[in-house]
Amino acid sequence: MIYTVTFNPAIDYVVRMDGDLLPGMTNRSVSEECYYGGKGINVSMVLSELGQKSTALGFVAGFTGRAIDEAVRQAGIDSEFIMLKDGLSRINVKLKATEETEINAQGPKIDEASQKALFGKLSKLKEGDVLILAGSIPNSLPDDVYEKILSMLQGRGIEFVVDATKDLLKNVLKYHPFLIKPNNFELGEIIGKTLTTDDEIYEGALELQKLGARNVLISMAADGAMLVDETGKKYRIGVPKGKVRNSVGAGDSMVAGFVAGYMKTGDYDTALKMGTAAGSATAFSDGLAKAVDIEKLFKSL
Repeated sequence: MIYTVTFNPAIDYVVRMDGDLLPGMTNRSVSEECYYGGKGINVSMVLSELGQKSTALGFVAGFTGRAIDEAVRQAGIDSEFIMLKDGLSRINVKLKATEETEINAQGPKIDEASQKALFGKLSKLKEGDVLILAGSIPNSLPDDVYEKILSMLQGRGIEFVVDATKDLLKNVLKYHPFLIKPNNFELGEIIGKTLTTDDEIYEGALELQKLGARNVLISMAADGAMLVDETGKKYRIGVPKGKVRNSVGAGDSMVAGFVAGYMKTGDYDTALKMGTAAGSATAFSDGLAKAVDIEKLFKSL
């Protein structure tokens, strides 16, 4: 089974306007949509599109939390969220006018008992399971929560996938995650260098492998992606043609596509293509990628 963890889920309330946003004035929208997510949930949603079952873990609170939980279940994803006693799960407002403006909420406080409850659920993972940790950590959680989770589960035959930045990622490499997915800028931040060429990015990925990472997937926006597999072999891919409409969730979709592709075939080249297709399908859509769009782009690569 695949498990995803979303510490601070959100409802993204997208408001579209014609023209400029006028501060201090009454503004009228032309359309509104709600998207239910957070990085781990995004991964689960795209995995579901690709026929891979997953269980979504994390914390929700209040009526917004119940709405997130219901949306996840309706997408065919098993939900085992922990309901917090106080607060509300976030509503993030995305204003899409001539320029885009975002207001991202703080989210509820995660109490110690709820943290222990999450660790209790994670302790039940078994050999052959896949655990995907993605995103930043809320202020109410300890900075080393990723490390604590992987330390508890190491040596049990569980495959770890980690999509995080800076020390949050660097500090878990000693647990030999199956896959990490920094972008080229994040990779440079971790190793303390500016990376501009493919050779420099490849060498940077090798440095992370020396620290313990097994497979390093580097996303490079319009320049495509690079995979350095656990043998040191380099795979390089461009991006399919399409108009970028949305960057939210594209990286999560790439992780989902890669994991789904690898679990279906055991082939890194196929996994990279599926990850690229899924990430691009989300970038070319208003919401997360749909299976039909992923398959179409996959065939074009």
